[in-house]
Amino acid sequence: MSRTTLDLWVGVFVALGFAALVFLAMKVGGSSELSGASTYAVTAPFDNVGGLKPRAPVKSAGVVVGRVGDIHFDSRNFRAIVRIDLGEHYKFPRDTSASILTSGLLGEQYIGLDPGADTETLKDGDVLEITQSAVVLEKLIGQFMFNKAAETPSRP
Repeated sequence: MSRTTLDLWVGVFVALGFAALVFLAMKVGGSSELSGASTYAVTAPFDNVGGLKPRAPVKSAGVVVGRVGDIHFDSRNFRAIVRIDLGEHYKFPRDTSASILTSGLLGEQYIGLDPGADTETLKDGDVLEITQSAVVLEKLIGQFMFNKAAETPSRP
């Protein structure tokens, strides 16, 4: 095999490897989901969003139905306001509840939607009134340690 043929095959192999890396980066980044679909935005107030970040998935029944659009602080009510961009073809009742959940023990945080029973559906600009904030692991550990310390029997 001549040197130029070998160089050509190495170049093809490097180009394919680079293309594979770009493809994987796009899949991991989640840019393919809901990127071209039209969406409508609803907001949800939370007391604590924990480690929730913009572009985090919004799931219902384990299916990604949207993305977190924006998170900002409401200085009047001292709550975090989360904008949720839902796919236009996903219609949820107006009394849908939103919870901040974690994938696994220390995984990424996402918003889980639990549909209600209202006959009217959410529209662009609506507010989800029923929310459950993120569970902060440090607070749980602190409560557990405090309760265990209080349970220790005193010696006679």
